[in-house]
Amino acid sequence: MQLTRAFAVATCAAAAIIVAAAGALMFSQRAAATVQFAKDTGKSCGDCHTNPKGGGALTPLGTQFKANGNKMPAVPASP
Repeated sequence: MQLTRAFAVATCAAAAIIVAAAGALMFSQRAAATVQFAKDTGKSCGDCHTNPKGGGALTPLGTQFKANGNKMPAVPASP
């Protein structure tokens, strides 16, 4: 009896994990910069990425942008 109960609990847990993973895959989106972001910031893909078309390794500005919660870093005031 005990083995059957343990098997049922394990089966339910596995099913829940499979459903959660399937949901995550169905509703996830590929990370991508948008044309609107470029319009809003005046930046091109190559400003944040080493590849001018975007994607891949980040430039120092891209690294700062990522570290700042995907917001442009503050620009120091000019003297």
